[in-house]
Amino acid sequence: MPADLPSILLLLGRLLLGGGFVFAGLRNIQNAAFLTGLMATRGVPQARLALWAGIVLQIIAGVLVMAGLCTALACAVLVLFLIVATPMFHNFWDHQGPDRAARINGFVGNVALSGGFLTLIAQLL
Repeated sequence: MPADLPSILLLLGRLLLGGGFVFAGLRNIQNAAFLTGLMATRGVPQARLALWAGIVLQIIAGVLVMAGLCTALACAVLVLFLIVATPMFHNFWDHQGPDRAARINGFVGNVALSGGFLTLIAQLL
C-alpha cells in the first residue's frame, strides 16, 4: 500500500461527504418554497428562517469538510443538523407502501452519514 494512500482516501472521503451537503444545500435553494411549506405544516416555528439557516449551515459546513478546515467542528454541526432534519423529512412512520420504503431509505442513509461524520471526527482526535 502506498504511503500516501490513506491521505488520498481521507481527501476523497471529505470531498464526498462535504460535497454531498453542498449539493443538497444548493438543491434546497431551488425547492425553498416547497420545503418552507412542508416545515410549516410540521410545526417548525419561523419555517422560512429555519430553512435558510439550515441551507447556509449545509453549504458552509460542507465546504469546511471538503477543505479540511475546522473539520471536526463542521462534522459535529452536520451530525446535529441530521439529528434535527432526519425525523422531519424522513418520517417513514407516517407513510405506507413505496413512500414508506423511500423514507426509510432516506432515514437509514442519514444515520449512515452520521456514522461517517463520527468516524471522521474520531480520526481527527
